[in-house]
Amino acid sequence: QVQLVESGGGLVQAGDSLRLSCAASGRTFSSYAMGWFRQAPGKEREFVVAISRSGIFTYAGSVKGRFTISRDNAANTVYLQMNSLKPEDTAVYYCAAAQGTWYFSVPSLPAEYAYWGQGTQVTVSS
Repeated sequence: QVQLVESGGGLVQAGDSLRLSCAASGRTFSSYAMGWFRQAPGKEREFVVAISRSGIFTYAGSVKGRFTISRDNAANTVYLQMNSLKPEDTAVYYCAAAQGTWYFSVPSLPAEYAYWGQGTQVTVSS
């Protein structure tokens, strides 16, 4: 089992940057694929980006070229660097961990993730 704690959210202006962090407990962090999802008020949770156990990643089209995911297995942490933020990026951002053989592929559905953090609010003003 793994526990996830996100940090780094906040209120920024359009065009600014933020870096979210997700710290994981446990000794088996490298055995999980990691993902970021977000949920805006009144909307369903949506996929943002994920990274496999081997470092393969995939992005939602809405964030490609602006967001970057990375993982530091030694630090049990996954990061989300968000640049050129837009008001439509406003949401609660969740970190999630997926068990299984996600080595050469990347999970992108919420149901594929077994563990979730509590979320961190990102608000982008225009």
